Amino acid sequence: MGGVAFTAVLVASPAAIAQDVPGGTAGGQQSADAASARTISGADIIVTAQRREERAQDVPVVVTAFSPERLERLDVNEPQDLYGSVPSLTAGNQGQASRDVQAYAIRGQSTGFLASPGVQSYLGEVPLPATVSLSLQGGPGLFVDMESVQVLSGPQGTLFGRNTTGGAVLFQPRKPTDRFEGYIEGGIGNYDLRSIEGAINVPLVEDKLMVRVVGAYQDRRGYTKDLVWDKWRDDTHWYSGRIGITFKPTERIDNYLLIYGTKSSNNGAGYIHNYFNIPGLIGQGFCTEGPPSPGVLSCDVYRRQTEIAKEIGPRRNRQDVDGFSKIDNWGIINNTGIELNDELTLRNIISFQKIKTNYAGDSDATPLQQYQLTQNADLPDFPIEGLAEFGIPNTPGNVYLNGKPNFNLPRDDVKQFTEELQLQGTMLDDHLTFAVGAFYFNATPAGPWGSRAAQFCPAALTGNPTVNPLNGALTCEPSDGRSGVSNQSKALFAQATLDLGTLSPSLEDLRVTGGYRYTWDRIRGFSSSWAANADGGATCSFGTTAGTVVPPGSDPAVVCNFGATLKSKAPTWTIGVDYKPMRDVLVYAKVSRGYKSGGFNTFAVRAETTTFAPEKLTTYEAGFKSDWRIGAVPFRFNATYYYSKYNNIQRPGADGNLRPGLPPAFGAAIFAAEATIQGLEIEASIRPTEAIEIGGTLSHADGDYKKFQVRAIGVSTCPNGDFAFNPAVFVDVSCAPFQFLTPWIYNIYGSINLPVPESMGKLSLFASYSSVSDQYTAPFAFEPEATVKGYGLLNASLNWNGVAGSNFDLTLFANNLTNKLYRVGNTNSFSNNVVSSLYGEPRMYGLKLKYRFGG
Repeated sequence: MGGVAFTAVLVASPAAIAQDVPGGTAGGQQSADAASARTISGADIIVTAQRREERAQDVPVVVTAFSPERLERLDVNEPQDLYGSVPSLTAGNQGQASRDVQAYAIRGQSTGFLASPGVQSYLGEVPLPATVSLSLQGGPGLFVDMESVQVLSGPQGTLFGRNTTGGAVLFQPRKPTDRFEGYIEGGIGNYDLRSIEGAINVPLVEDKLMVRVVGAYQDRRGYTKDLVWDKWRDDTHWYSGRIGITFKPTERIDNYLLIYGTKSSNNGAGYIHNYFNIPGLIGQGFCTEGPPSPGVLSCDVYRRQTEIAKEIGPRRNRQDVDGFSKIDNWGIINNTGIELNDELTLRNIISFQKIKTNYAGDSDATPLQQYQLTQNADLPDFPIEGLAEFGIPNTPGNVYLNGKPNFNLPRDDVKQFTEELQLQGTMLDDHLTFAVGAFYFNATPAGPWGSRAAQFCPAALTGNPTVNPLNGALTCEPSDGRSGVSNQSKALFAQATLDLGTLSPSLEDLRVTGGYRYTWDRIRGFSSSWAANADGGATCSFGTTAGTVVPPGSDPAVVCNFGATLKSKAPTWTIGVDYKPMRDVLVYAKVSRGYKSGGFNTFAVRAETTTFAPEKLTTYEAGFKSDWRIGAVPFRFNATYYYSKYNNIQRPGADGNLRPGLPPAFGAAIFAAEATIQGLEIEASIRPTEAIEIGGTLSHADGDYKKFQVRAIGVSTCPNGDFAFNPAVFVDVSCAPFQFLTPWIYNIYGSINLPVPESMGKLSLFASYSSVSDQYTAPFAFEPEATVKGYGLLNASLNWNGVAGSNFDLTLFANNLTNKLYRVGNTNSFSNNVVSSLYGEPRMYGLKLKYRFGG
């Protein structure tokens, strides 16, 4: 038989394949064996997308799975390294104050400002703790010693712990085994990269008690030089560890205990200044195009900072804050499974985790105090170029901090407890599979949270606070704040899949799936912020107390405090059907309802914006997964189309409140929008010879707002120009581009096994090129420089496993081979009169040497 043979890529028997070989003779049998041995790499990856172990190709869910080998070939150390390898997924800083933030966005849905995650990360089936001030989940080191990493696209909730609208990322650590084995790996590279990781697996009691210990460390200097502080920003310095213990007291009881911890401390993000919004600065009286006056300098002082930034280039900056970023994250997870009988398994998953962060940085990336979070960071008390010639004192930094108490509060400090009880089972001779359960989630402050920021200071007053005649506040005095948010969620869920073959043999391999969940959420928050007055008192900055004067001797944290509680509840569900017309082709369609909780707004300036409503999403999806052969050549082709209707999208924006008898209050609000998102996702791979594999991914997405109204704050929001400043009214901005939606993403990869004698080991070369199109980063305003321009990166690695027949593996890697200069995030702060960006990593290369033992 010539042409296409529809035989199994994975499990076809030699006899079955022999039927597709002329004559079916012994010689044909040998040829069939050779053909069947050639498969797509990673074809047997087992996933847990439906909370049970299944082949990825058999799951009617869009899931991209990474094996340990694939993670190593791609040199994946952080979320952004997945870029291009997963359809519709990007990961980036999203303009936030810490480089450690690498928030996932899937199908245009991510973690908004002050909001719950749109894409939730899980470690060992438990949601990682998330911070509030940053879109951060867990700490670095997550990709070390993983059994698999799985990316699920679309609404989640009927089977997973937290409701999300975008998807989930599942980290499955390697569990202890009954073999003594392990490895140790060291790495070196440019930018002074030094890394070491290792694992040891010890069976303490045969088939009963097993332990796996994992540790990792990475140190690399930054690639953005801060000329003020003579430090490298965008560096990495972290270490992490995990202990996994499997205990099997009987054949039907399996208990897995995971203890993990990670610490990170670096010099913070190296933002690169783009320009100041001169018209905005003039409008606020910060500078003038006419003759300077006391307290108001020529706008040339701002232009000079921009000129210097252009002169020194995108790999150097000038910060007046000695930035830093610190993360301390640890947790205990226990997963118990009890087989009640051959059909029923009871599972209990309980966890306690903590995450603490603190960070400081200069988002305007100039020596001026326009937009920075200072916390307890140092500020310069020495001359800085570009200031003295305009009459600004040579000590722009610590003058106003003299006499202020040390600031030692973390920015976020969260403790999280989760409990999940689940019953899994099969019935009707395995034609019916089901899971029912309950989930409880409680995240609360582990201690006080605090913030200190120096912002919106006219250049003439840099480092020299003066009294604002309107309220007695010290202009340019850093504002202090305290806040805390508690998030509690309870849910009941059930999902079942029925193979209709139990009703009629003619319906074999036709399955229907139904899932339902009901969730109750409660979010409580408080916030207070203030700036000192010249008389020793203070003035409240945000919230319903904004503008309130705090008398000397009173505690501003109490007087300026405001709080709110939001309760919400909602059902989520999924209905789907899938069918296998042949053994290695799966066709599916489903409709799902997604939901994401609302939140508390610490920057509110009016009572009605102290909380914001939940998001809701309905997604219609259809696709197929297939494995084929053309003669002896296996290839894979998967595709899916989705259409989503999105309600109450949480979009942040500036807000103002013009209050009679009080100074205007300015802050932020979370506005609601309605939109549709649709897209196509494709994965394909082919193995033309035993030594060569070629593949790639492609995704296209399109999003349009149907309704989107914000306060009229006078910034450019639509192509027809600015709206007049009048925060008392709403204006329609549905013309705005869709935030964090990347229209086109594609990846092409190739691998080749090089011909070397078997005694020398296995030598392979891998290369991939990934490209993303433009991504708009501002929530709604048509801000200049608010687009992360599209870019493509070329990565490669040379892997030598079993060097010269030894237990050593050697890897040479190079990422961003062409040394592409590209942005990964923008501050989206045009309304704050400054725009700056974060740039991605330059060319990185190095080698890793691994020694394997035992096994």
